[in-house]
Amino acid sequence: MHQSSLKPLLFVDIDGVLSLWGFAMDKWPKDGAWHRIDGVSHFLSARAARHLLVLSERFDPVWCSGWEEKADEYLPHLLDLPRFPHLSFAANPGRANAHWKLDAIDTYAENRPLAWIDDAFNEACFAWARGRGAPTLLVETEPATGLDDAAAATLAAWALRPV
Repeated sequence: MHQSSLKPLLFVDIDGVLSLWGFAMDKWPKDGAWHRIDGVSHFLSARAARHLLVLSERFDPVWCSGWEEKADEYLPHLLDLPRFPHLSFAANPGRANAHWKLDAIDTYAENRPLAWIDDAFNEACFAWARGRGAPTLLVETEPATGLDDAAAATLAAWALRPV
């Protein structure tokens, strides 16, 4: 067990969840800022970070992104978040293959309840979630809005459900 807490785990993707993209110029996000991270521009959502901070009271968050250790290197400072553990992956074939995260999630989570927020689920992810022995919730985001009010409310309500 990675945490002694009884809180469920929250696996957090970054691109399309905290780092927004794909928005139209007339729908530019108002709450956040552009940052250069390893030479790549990212619009980091302050609203999504605030939601994640509140959710961390009900969950044990874990970075679940191809950013791996870079998430905890950059995001706590840029978004005023606490440090979270991160997953490392054997391979990262890209966003069309969200199932590349499943082995690492399974190994880390063991039999703990978990929620996973990401913008790139595929059927393998949903089949895996249905087959887990522990409660599992997948919350899909739109890359232009990320961890918005609706996604945060869904996660918060799920964390408070009777076990």
